[in-house]
Amino acid sequence: MRIYYDEEGDYLEIFIGGPSPNYGEDIASGVTVFKDEETDEIIGVGILNFRKKAKDLKDIELKLPFRIISAS
Repeated sequence: MRIYYDEEGDYLEIFIGGPSPNYGEDIASGVTVFKDEETDEIIGVGILNFRKKAKDLKDIELKLPFRIISAS
């Protein structure tokens, strides 16, 4: 899992797996899902104005169109 946060731009990105060619689809205002170009599987999410959307960073709940399942 790769997590990147740009404090100045207030932008959070979370990617699962290694880097791969991808494209983004906006699913809500300021929320983008990133999909693998070959498989169309969702591999990440980007959230613009993250701090504004998450008033308390300890209590964040996002309803996204995918689940993260850890490999055992």
